[in-house]
This record gives sequence, C-alpha cells and structure tokens, in this order.
Amino acid sequence: MKKIILLVISTFVFHQIHAQQSGVPVFVSGTEGHKTYRIPAIIQLPKGDLLAFAEGRVNGSGDFGDINIVMKRSTDNGKTWGTLSTLVDYAHLQAGNPAPVFDSSDPAFPQGRIFLFYNTGNNHEGEVRKGNGLREVWYKTSTDGGQTWSESINITTQVHRPKQPAINPAYNFAEDWRHYANTPGHAIQLQHGKYKGRLYIAANHSAGEPRKDGEDYFSHGFYSDDHGKTFQLSDVVLIEGSNECTATELSGNRVMLNIRNQKGDIRSRLVVISKDGGASWVHMYMDEQLPDPVCEGSILSLGIRNGKHVLAFTNPAHQTKRDNLTLRISYDEGITWPVSKVIDKSPDENDRDYTAYSDIVAIDKKTIGILYEKDRYSQIVFKAVVWE
Repeated sequence: MKKIILLVISTFVFHQIHAQQSGVPVFVSGTEGHKTYRIPAIIQLPKGDLLAFAEGRVNGSGDFGDINIVMKRSTDNGKTWGTLSTLVDYAHLQAGNPAPVFDSSDPAFPQGRIFLFYNTGNNHEGEVRKGNGLREVWYKTSTDGGQTWSESINITTQVHRPKQPAINPAYNFAEDWRHYANTPGHAIQLQHGKYKGRLYIAANHSAGEPRKDGEDYFSHGFYSDDHGKTFQLSDVVLIEGSNECTATELSGNRVMLNIRNQKGDIRSRLVVISKDGGASWVHMYMDEQLPDPVCEGSILSLGIRNGKHVLAFTNPAHQTKRDNLTLRISYDEGITWPVSKVIDKSPDENDRDYTAYSDIVAIDKKTIGILYEKDRYSQIVFKAVVWE
C-alpha cells in the first residue's frame, strides 16, 4: 500500500514539474466552443487570483469573424485553471484585443474595480484600412473580481479620430483614422508621481489610405484621470509603421511605449518615452537589444529599486520567425537588459510560429507569470518563472 501511495505521489509531482516546464494549457484550440484562441492578456487581483483573457475565435484562426472575448481564473498561481467564461459576444462579428487593468484607487469602489477594454469590428483589417468598415472601442467593469460584469460602454468618440476634416501637418494628409486596436495584453494604472491613478491603454491605428510596408500605422495611447468617466488621447507617435504597443510606468512621471515595427526594415523594437504620463512623446529610438520578427511584445514594471523601475519584457526574440520566446529584465528602466531567459523554443529550427504573442504578470517579488501562444497557435499556455 505504501508503494502505491508513493507511486501516486511521485506521478503527481512528475506531472506538476512537467507542466511547469512545458506550460500549463489554459486555452486549447478546438475545445470549449472555439476553433482557435489568440491574443492573451493576464492580470492578478489583490487577493492573488489570476485572470487570463483571450480572443475565442469560433470558426477558425482568422483575425476577423465570429470572435468572442473569453476568460479563465486560477486560484493557485496558475497551476490549474477554471472553466471558460464568455465576457463579450458580438454576435457573428468580432470582439477582440482584451486589455484588462485593475483600478485600485477609485474612492467610489474601495475594494477596487477591473476594467476590460476591447475593440469591435465589422470588417477585415485590410478592408477597414481602405475605409470600408469601422473599429470601435469599448470597456466593461467588474467590482467582484470578475465574477460578474457591467454592461459595455462605448468610448469610440473619445479615443478614435475617423475622418477628421482638419489637416495634420505632421502626417501631411487628412487626419483619417481607420483601423484601430488596443494593446494586445494588459493595460496599466500609474502608481506614482503626479499622474498617480491614471488608467493608461496603449493603442494603435492606421491613418489614411493603405501604404506599403504598413507605413499607414501609428501608435498612440488613451487615458483616464477620473476612473473611466472620461478619456483623452495622447499625441500620436509620429513614426510610420509603429503598430501594436505595450506601456509601462517609469520614474519621474514618465511612461514608455514599447512598439512593434510593422515596416520590418529593422527587426527590433521601437521605444518612445513620455515625460507627462503618456500624453506626449519626447524621446524615440530603436532598441536593438530587443530583436523582434514583427510581432507583439509585453512589458511590465516589477516595482521600484534604487529609484528606478525594474522592467520585465517578453517577445519572440528572433528576427525572422515567431519563436524563441524570451524574458528579459532591466534594472535601469530599459537602458540595458542584462538578464535574459529563454522561456520556450521549438526543437525544430525550421519550425515557425512556435511561440508568438504573450502577456506577463508579477505573481510575487521573484516570480513572473507568462501567458503565451504556443505551437502554431494550437494553445495558450501559462508558465511561472523565477526571475531572480
């Protein structure tokens, strides 16, 4: 009997260790009513629960179609995950780009409130870029840790600029935003300084007629200083081809956007810095320490040490294919990235799309949780990594 008990315990421990090494499946394509799951996002609640979000694509893997926003919960730091909940179902059309954030400072909600920002669309991205369709911006909230959710609120007129008549000299063409997308991954709330409490959502749009190499794409952000009552737009990042982006707080009232370079001429991440909480941009550069195959990345502040935010960043660190998902750590707010850990990589050098989009969350002072797309989008898995 003792041998049987020991065998059962040993088998359980083996499976736990194996799951931690290979990633715990959270959303598996072809299950729970969806052919494919993509675009992961994750946050941690004050009491420790993890909430994982994704696009549940009902009929296939395409970016447009019958797409829902879905969620799962973990109460044990990502070792196991509960059943799937559908939070947004936009009938046969698209709801996507979930960007969750926990608002911890609204006096009207002393227990805090989750915001889930997302987009809807009524046509393919390529057609919307041509002016044939509309992408809208919404949010909904939860005051009970994601158990129930409010009705959705449409904020498109506050944060979108479709077909504006004025001429923007910086673009040299009519301001005409077409495609629009929130950051893939979590949004943020600023925790320090002059803009403490600001909800900030990184985003991007296309402007005017489609141009070669994605040059009609530009990054921007939008934010709220009154806990979602009103929203304002940041200045546009005036770099052609600046597309999907992710935001983090820095010291001195600064915000960083880390950006996908859609042009692909330089296979590295673009970076812009704001000195006024993400409203305007004063410093722009290409960070060649962060190779990128034209894909999404995720950035996160792990807290302040010696007056500077310690930053974590994940992306598929490869210049030609989506693979080699890597976690990097910076102790000087992104100037250097001395720590590098490969999280997942295909055993086949010829394999493509083995690891793609990811999002990250701080589980505790030494552990980062990584939610990422794996094995040619066949699943979204979670892995906890001790980074220090």
